[in-house]
Amino acid sequence: MTDKITLKTLLGDYKNAMALKKGEVSSPLVDFQFADIKVPNTGFKRLVRDKEFDFSELAIVTYLQAKNYGTPYVLLPATVVGRGQHHTIAYNPENGPLRPQDLNGKRVGVRAYSVTTTTWVRGILARDYGVDLDSVKWVTFEDPHVAEYKDPPTATRAPAGKELAKMLLDGELDAAVVGDKLPDPRLKTLIPDAENVGRAWAAKNGGVPINHMAVVRDTIVKSRPDVVKEIYRLLLESKRAAKLPTDGTPEDPIRFGIEPNRKALEVIIDMCFEQKLIGRRFTVDELFQDTRQILGL
Repeated sequence: MTDKITLKTLLGDYKNAMALKKGEVSSPLVDFQFADIKVPNTGFKRLVRDKEFDFSELAIVTYLQAKNYGTPYVLLPATVVGRGQHHTIAYNPENGPLRPQDLNGKRVGVRAYSVTTTTWVRGILARDYGVDLDSVKWVTFEDPHVAEYKDPPTATRAPAGKELAKMLLDGELDAAVVGDKLPDPRLKTLIPDAENVGRAWAAKNGGVPINHMAVVRDTIVKSRPDVVKEIYRLLLESKRAAKLPTDGTPEDPIRFGIEPNRKALEVIIDMCFEQKLIGRRFTVDELFQDTRQILGL
């Protein structure tokens, strides 16, 4: 088939995506109907629960959980968002000193237990700082994206009306995963020298951690492999248009291809399994068994 197809699409306004979103790179095979969602992760429930989008970015942990429960989307080896994670957990020094290895038994706030950033951070804390994750009291503020998944007993919901940053400032939380930017100047990153430590960690563990990758509805993969190949090409061309490197080295947060992403995917799969977010360890080749031949990888 060569008929042009329009895909309902969820994709953020990232530097690597803007040429595609503005139509500066285009295709005779596919058009994109972009959802008016300013913060993409707020649309992930609509994807995994309501199957609303044909093509989307999706947090990698959400994808692994959705695959665990049979959600009909296929992963493309195209990273949309990647970043270091060491700087995303913070504490309030006004409430006393705190080190990562001091978190056993402490209260740690997270937006949701199964958030991808939080999963990376928990894995780093356990592997590199000896934190017993089951001893931590995880305080959540949102439900998981994937409806079938239930938080563990160590996770409790914050009281209604409470806000993560304010609870951290007020001492109701000892630490919190706050995301890419500190929400208040009084806060400090929990991991000292987080940027340099994060770069060293990425070099040792297969690359900058993956946050979001591209997914496509499985029926499109089966019926229009030409469109799948075109989506991958357009994402890569959009990245090139932003003058970002495309060599897929570990320092590149937006890696394309199976091999450049293999090690980082193996690490996050292991972390998900160890944290009981998924029922079994997927292999990387299993994740791409439907797209490897289509993409010639």
